[in-house]
Amino acid sequence: MKDNGMVSRRGFLGTAGAATGAAVAAGNFAHPAIGAVKGANEKINVAVLGSGGRAQEHLRILHRNMKKRENKPVDLIGICDVWDGNDDVGRGLYYSAKKVELDAEGKDKDRVTKDYRRLLDCKDVDVVLIATPDHWHAKMSIDAMEAGKDVYCEKPMTHTIDEARRVSETARRTRQVFTVGVQSTADPRWKMANQMITEGKIGHVMQGQTSYYRNSDGGQWRYYKLSKDMTPKTVDWKMFLGTDFGLAPEMPFNRAKYAQWRCYWDFGGGMYTDLFVHQLTHLITAMGVRFPRRVVGAGGLYLEYDGRDVPDMATVVADYDEGCQVLISATMCNDVQLPEVIRGHTATIMFGAQPKDGFRVVQQKLEGRPAPPGANRGEGGDAFNPDQPREDTYALWDHFLGCCRSRNPETLCPADLGYAAITTVNLGVRSYREGKAYYFDKGTGEVCEADGAWAARWEERSHLRGKPNQVIGWKAGEEGSLLHLPGYQQLEGDWVDGKDPAASA
Repeated sequence: MKDNGMVSRRGFLGTAGAATGAAVAAGNFAHPAIGAVKGANEKINVAVLGSGGRAQEHLRILHRNMKKRENKPVDLIGICDVWDGNDDVGRGLYYSAKKVELDAEGKDKDRVTKDYRRLLDCKDVDVVLIATPDHWHAKMSIDAMEAGKDVYCEKPMTHTIDEARRVSETARRTRQVFTVGVQSTADPRWKMANQMITEGKIGHVMQGQTSYYRNSDGGQWRYYKLSKDMTPKTVDWKMFLGTDFGLAPEMPFNRAKYAQWRCYWDFGGGMYTDLFVHQLTHLITAMGVRFPRRVVGAGGLYLEYDGRDVPDMATVVADYDEGCQVLISATMCNDVQLPEVIRGHTATIMFGAQPKDGFRVVQQKLEGRPAPPGANRGEGGDAFNPDQPREDTYALWDHFLGCCRSRNPETLCPADLGYAAITTVNLGVRSYREGKAYYFDKGTGEVCEADGAWAARWEERSHLRGKPNQVIGWKAGEEGSLLHLPGYQQLEGDWVDGKDPAASA
């Protein structure tokens, strides 16, 4: 194996492009001006659509940290939620309005509302934060961009694949700045790892693996409190469902379906869309892949028999045209993680459990014969530990607002990346629920049932002695991507009419 296939911390940082290497290592991201329309001191006004549990973190960052503590030019000028809210649960419309000092009974009355469209009609709203249940994400995102607003949308980007395609198309057409709130995309490890991968430092990429294991005796997402004052009088149930817009079917009011909506297919996708999107988005960023070609999902309800729809054990396997695979697994009933790794032919990237732990690049020993199970536990290797942002959600907002000022569409998680992630996990949901494997055509966006063509394609490439496909941005030629067959392999081949195909060998 050539020496330039090896990697060390000094070697990588020395050969990386100066601007890229410095930015990635420091966790900084540039904001190239693209027709900038706002000066550094011109205020950006934000309206919040959905003020549930996750939104409270955004309110804290935008109002208390950025506006109050740091005096940054950002302001929260509107709140929308379908529930009145209360102080005990700590979320809802009027609770959140008070939290960010909006006068719901006076001057801000028209901006504290249960109808998000009233906020989109406000000319002085520059940005909307969408933190509603998943089934509302696409409609609100598209409506907001059509109204000339930039959008920060919580993950997952949408509820369905078709919705994701339409959001991505709308972002391109309107040229509004759009980001998906996947916190881990603020971690610079993924782009640093991607630079190593595209330079051939781990050889041909074979597999990415990640997991999101947690444990709860009360049931996943049941920690969202139910309150007796959640009633049809305080909750606009019809708006929550979105029946007028075809977002969910009519059904009787149910406190659990309102407050713990992640447990039900009509509103979300359980662990597939809530937890897998966290892990998958940064993993495909690092690997250099986007849309899968073939996906299969597995799992089941093996413990949490509490009236939910979504499984408590789930796994997705996605195969890519680039010639690699992603494995994602999760449960809410055991918290021992699968290690997060990217396996290449010549080395493996082992990510630490926490961002501060960085990652290691562990070389493979290529000795002409397979190693037995357990021979390599991924120990040792060269360590890389780029500087981390002080707070991931804060870093996402800081970068996003910078993009809004400069009109740079390359946020940390743009719509096309969100589209790729939701395609993969949504196909996993369909596979699990329908008992089938699926193909996805990234050119047309069409989904169809899988058949034997996937296996046949790779078998044909082998028989024709082809060469591997490579991930997006690959710059390393054939580095770490070819076999070195033993000489006796020249003796292979079909005997035709009794003739030895290796007679002249």
